[in-house]
Amino acid sequence: MATKTDPYIALRFPDFRFYLTARVLLSIALQFQAVIVGWHVYSITKDPLSLGLIGLVEIIPNFSVTLFAGHFADLYNRKKIVYSCLSVLMFSGIALYAVTHLVPDNQHKLYFFYLIIALTGFARGTMGPSIFSILTECVPKEHYVNSTTWNSTLWQIATMLGAGLSGFLFHFIGYNVYLIISVLVFLGLVSFYFISPKPHLVINDKKAPMIGSIKEGVKFVFSSQVFLGAISLDLFAVLFGGAVALLPIYAQDILMVGPEGLGFLKAAPSLGSFLMAAVNVYWPPVKNTGKKLLFAVFGFGVCMILFGISKSFYFSIFVLFISGACDNISVVVRGTIMQTLVPANMKGKVFAVNSMFIGSSNEIGEFESGMTAKLMGVVPSVVFGGTMTLLVVIFTAFKAPKLKNLNFEENNLSKL
Repeated sequence: MATKTDPYIALRFPDFRFYLTARVLLSIALQFQAVIVGWHVYSITKDPLSLGLIGLVEIIPNFSVTLFAGHFADLYNRKKIVYSCLSVLMFSGIALYAVTHLVPDNQHKLYFFYLIIALTGFARGTMGPSIFSILTECVPKEHYVNSTTWNSTLWQIATMLGAGLSGFLFHFIGYNVYLIISVLVFLGLVSFYFISPKPHLVINDKKAPMIGSIKEGVKFVFSSQVFLGAISLDLFAVLFGGAVALLPIYAQDILMVGPEGLGFLKAAPSLGSFLMAAVNVYWPPVKNTGKKLLFAVFGFGVCMILFGISKSFYFSIFVLFISGACDNISVVVRGTIMQTLVPANMKGKVFAVNSMFIGSSNEIGEFESGMTAKLMGVVPSVVFGGTMTLLVVIFTAFKAPKLKNLNFEENNLSKL
């Protein structure tokens, strides 16, 4: 019989298993798309800027709809929203396949690619708040830490599998991989279908004004010391600690390990995150949760400083591995805060605000890293970013005592 300390407790709920299956299939499909489309576009243009445009045309529609999507996720049936968005993603894969084989002119082919990617960005931005809200309905509140840990663990596995298998499949079937993407998304849609209906998800007044609803979500985030402190830590850690954007420079000019070494450098944080997620399944950060979060982000900053000054390839691999492990603790704690402390009628809109913080931090962090590297030099810019991360953690520890004293031990969950 399962006990409260059972590391597999969340997996014993059928809805959560269906949810994870759908997330894994979708994550693999999106990894396939990112790798193959990037390869395809660059093979046509031979221009690095064309790769940057892929991210730009996806992130603009994504951000433009996220806040509104949070409002609708708290207003309408969330499963129907997910079905609609997954249908768009499924037909996007078919469209990529059709453009590849039916449009002969490369320039027109590029225009179609960018249009399709923009459409997928719109669908992902619309779907995100609803998917998160459904997750919180798949397990009881006392198992949120365990469900968040499993969600993070399998997402890491799916990300690594998708990135690795994409090249393998492309070698054998070429751009027919686009059809595999559609099949995976369809199977994910089927898995979501088997999650049991929850009529109580539609809980808000449909006449509620959209702008007022969005403002309510923003107000909730900025009025909660715990919530604002947690997402601010992640925002500034990524913003100032974005050394990953400079890995090609380290691989070529500092560590001198070439493209093969670059692959190991990029994989190290994911491997660290994956292994820490496996540890968290058995020993979740439920005791002294806030202190562990602060310690993890502080450790991430230290890793960035050590990576910045490292001249050893193997030591650099090690500190990037540890940085991924620290980042996973932050992911698990922040996800648990999202599930536990946000009222049911606000989960969609609060997730939307959170995704604006976290999503933008990656893009802005890359820009910050590039700018400071240009102004200060590569090594000083990485050390500067890590140092700023440490200062943000210290500032948060003093200014957000509720976050520092946060405790998710099971006997305290009912008080949160």
